[in-house]
Amino acid sequence: MSPSLAVEAHGLVKHFAGRKTVTKAVDGIDLAITEGTVFGLLGPNGAGKTTVVHMLATLLRPDAGTARVLGHDVVRDADAVRSAVGLTGQYASVDEDLTGTENLLMLARLYGFRPAAARRRVHGLLEAFDLADAGARQVKTYSGGMRRRIDLAASLVLAPRVLFLDEPTTGLDPRSRNQVWDIVRVLVDDGTTVLLTTQYLDEADQLADRIAVIDHGRSIAEGTASELKRSVGEGAVHLRVAEVADRAKAAEITERLLGADVVLGSDPHALSARVPDEGADAVVGLLPALADAGIVVPEFSLGQPSLDEVFLALTGQPLPDDEPGSDGSSAAPGRRETSEAPR
Repeated sequence: MSPSLAVEAHGLVKHFAGRKTVTKAVDGIDLAITEGTVFGLLGPNGAGKTTVVHMLATLLRPDAGTARVLGHDVVRDADAVRSAVGLTGQYASVDEDLTGTENLLMLARLYGFRPAAARRRVHGLLEAFDLADAGARQVKTYSGGMRRRIDLAASLVLAPRVLFLDEPTTGLDPRSRNQVWDIVRVLVDDGTTVLLTTQYLDEADQLADRIAVIDHGRSIAEGTASELKRSVGEGAVHLRVAEVADRAKAAEITERLLGADVVLGSDPHALSARVPDEGADAVVGLLPALADAGIVVPEFSLGQPSLDEVFLALTGQPLPDDEPGSDGSSAAPGRRETSEAPR
């Protein structure tokens, strides 16, 4: 175990037995997470992200492989691991019938804080998470963003050195998601190591120092966001058409000229495509070709591929779109529809 690694795993495997079949939820995952960083596990639902977290947090016993958290083996030294980590799952785990203050006080007392110290710790957490005014209210009256913040606060009563965040912003509105992101950044600045699972591409791009892309229980790529983007090509075309009805035709022209799959964002005006090496010269002719077809393009840019395009290139399919497009339409036949608009 390197002293600079907070989490290290080799060949983690986990099976789940059904009535007739055995599912390999995690199939040989390796991890090396440096202290004081955010490590992202990016993948769709069912990829094995939560199972990995539960093994590292000692909630599940690995069927094969080894893992150490802060130097402690997750099987042999499970108690030591639990004393050093925090876990926030996909759903709020606090008692909805208690107030925010009562929830945090209960946890602080269970962790061994004396009454006065517990009150000081709870007051500090409520202030830090912008919940001081809501502390006396029952959690069941909280909004979705407030529930996630009180859940995060609960996982930090003991100020863990390693924090596992399992899809912490699922279902939150953009403002609440940004609040959670700000909290994560502050925690890392204070020295906490964060393992973040997410299926949101922008979340991994915004927060993670390194990202492992996992699919069907296997890690299929790992690196920084920039490294992953460079791995599938040096450039990407992003454009928006003036008329929604023109997007399908624009996608056909772009695909034909560049010889690359087109990604249709949830923005009904937007599309993007990677620029393969052999298609770089064709980019020059793309705008004239669109103009000849009578398609008005108010926005056009060249940049790095998005993480969505990385996932598409690695797996042959995009991450699932959690929300329909604003026009309520589905993707055109043969096109890839994603939850991320081109940047």
